[in-house]
Amino acid sequence: MARTLCPDRTRASIAVTAALIVLFAISPLAQIAAIVLGGLAGLWLCRSVQTSDGEHITLPVSHRAGIVALALFLALLFGLPVLACHGAPEGVSLFDAFYRSGALVFGGGHVVLPLLHEAFVTSGWVSDDTFLAGYGAAQAVPGPLFTFAAYLGAVVGQSPHGVAGAAFGLFGIFLPGILVLIGALPFWDTFRSQRAVQATMRGVNAAVVGLLGAALYTPVWTSAVRSAADFGIVLVGFVLLTVWRAPPLVIVGISALGGVVIGQAA
Repeated sequence: MARTLCPDRTRASIAVTAALIVLFAISPLAQIAAIVLGGLAGLWLCRSVQTSDGEHITLPVSHRAGIVALALFLALLFGLPVLACHGAPEGVSLFDAFYRSGALVFGGGHVVLPLLHEAFVTSGWVSDDTFLAGYGAAQAVPGPLFTFAAYLGAVVGQSPHGVAGAAFGLFGIFLPGILVLIGALPFWDTFRSQRAVQATMRGVNAAVVGLLGAALYTPVWTSAVRSAADFGIVLVGFVLLTVWRAPPLVIVGISALGGVVIGQAA
């Protein structure tokens, strides 16, 4: 992503700045602030980059349907926390955690990790080790990282959990993206042809690269790499992936075996 979305010094600088904002800011809204500032920086600094307008696409989504979808997206985003705080069933709080994580993320799936970590680990619904184990397992299977929500829904320490919780998690984390997609489609052809929108999106995309880098450091690196032995496993996995082109499932299995050996020796 960095090679594609940050091919020049300007966008690389936006990515680094976004990563620093997320790493050093305490507020849970740091990701949103980094993306907004990235967009503003792109609007200011990336107007000279030439891109094609792309092919015109006609989509069977009316403007009315788009507006309804966006209204529903906002109603759930702001209404679910209110319901969760006023005696609603436990399932509402769980659905709100998944929906909010899916609604506030922008870019690659790994960016959602800090949001899910805040919602589930910090709140005490799942332990840090359980969270990281599920993240590692998610790397071994095909499909988007958002499917990690099914794992969290199944192991969460409140009702619903199990199969029902997994379905709850998948529906909750994918729903906001679907609503925004339906809401944006009727207007996208109009907006994407404008140079200001193109420049803003270049900045946003660069900021997302920075968010992914920050997500690699925390919570993944800070929680999983705690000793020299852990770092050795990371190096072995990195070489297997980049040099030997080993399948992710093999790398996860070898890393897990290494963790078992280290745990027995400790």
